[in-house]
Amino acid sequence: MDGTKRAGIKPGLEVDIVLKQDQRTGRTTRGIVKDILTKSPDHPHGIKVRLQDGQVGRVKRVVTAAGSAE
Repeated sequence: MDGTKRAGIKPGLEVDIVLKQDQRTGRTTRGIVKDILTKSPDHPHGIKVRLQDGQVGRVKRVVTAAGSAE
C-alpha cells in the first residue's frame, strides 16, 4: 500500500518514509509511526509522519499492519 491516503496510516504501523534530505535520491528509511503530521485526507507525495525515533518524512509504503486494531 502506498502512503498517499491518511486513512491508511495509523500509529504503530511499520512504514518506509523519505526524509527531507533524501528527497532527491528517493532513499527510504524504515520505522514505526508515532504521529501523523498531515491534516488533509490525502497528499500526492505521501502523508507526513513522525517515527518513534523522531525522524520526520513522507510515507512511500506501508510495510506491515502490525499493531493496528483492524
